[in-house]
Amino acid sequence: MNLNISVIIPIYNASGFLRKSVESALQFEEVIEIILAEDCSTDNSLEICKELASENSRIKLFQHPDKGNHGAGATRNLGIEKSTGDFTAFLDADDYYLPNRFDAEKELFKDPKIDGVFGAIGVEYLTEKGKQEFQQKFKESSLTTVNYPAEGKEVFRGLLSLTSKTFGSFFHLNTLTVRKSALDKVHLRFNVNLRVHQDSDFNLKLAYLCHLKSGIIDQAIAMRGIHDDNRITKIKPYSSKFYKNSLLYSESVYLWSKANSLEKEYAKKIALDYFSFKIANQKGLKKWLSFLATALQNPEFLKTRYRFHALNNPHD
Repeated sequence: MNLNISVIIPIYNASGFLRKSVESALQFEEVIEIILAEDCSTDNSLEICKELASENSRIKLFQHPDKGNHGAGATRNLGIEKSTGDFTAFLDADDYYLPNRFDAEKELFKDPKIDGVFGAIGVEYLTEKGKQEFQQKFKESSLTTVNYPAEGKEVFRGLLSLTSKTFGSFFHLNTLTVRKSALDKVHLRFNVNLRVHQDSDFNLKLAYLCHLKSGIIDQAIAMRGIHDDNRITKIKPYSSKFYKNSLLYSESVYLWSKANSLEKEYAKKIALDYFSFKIANQKGLKKWLSFLATALQNPEFLKTRYRFHALNNPHD
């Protein structure tokens, strides 16, 4: 199948990685355009973007109307709005695609019911400090993927940990390709209020609203560059910042589930996750009273997955 793909790269202070990232997308004839969405970098990323755009007509540079910094979510949304391809793919500016990136898509998108395809991402350590921070946070450090093939609502159920066997924590946005018409049909964009986890928020909602299917999940189709300035590795597990960001993410999903009247099983799981992180951010007597009230109303809340975070005291 002939695909015409828009690759969206949000850019903020990525001068040391940007050219390699862009060149990795240029290798594919299916990629009709690379959208460089620049987010008011303080290094020379903008200058590099201008150079790249002048070198190849497939590379297009955009900034926010006010030229300001709006975060990765809003910047990806800018890229989506400016894109013209039938399919949308994403790539972080410090990461890159591998030659097999769109192999599964060429076959799977022949099925018109499939709205999106995702795969596995590997890791390239660019600094020793970055490697240590990443491996301290992520046990499965060589490949981020799901554990078995899935499609449709099974993907959503897996991401919510509602499947009988462990599906895997998530798939990376760099491995997702989605029909732009599907995004427009369900009116889905990134939550601009989330500075982290906006990708997980987007992927989870997409898995419910659209028909996703796993592609290549046993080997990497893209690589993430791990260095000293990766935002996600800077947040220590179970720290106050970890719980604050987890609350913002779980609240976003919770409010979305209520607005869309999700099925009871899904709504219950999402609500318990939200309550867990909400209580985790409380202190002293209020924390215990909230925990007891929630447990009385929802006995499932006593399960380890919820109780652990709710009663854990953040340590920085």
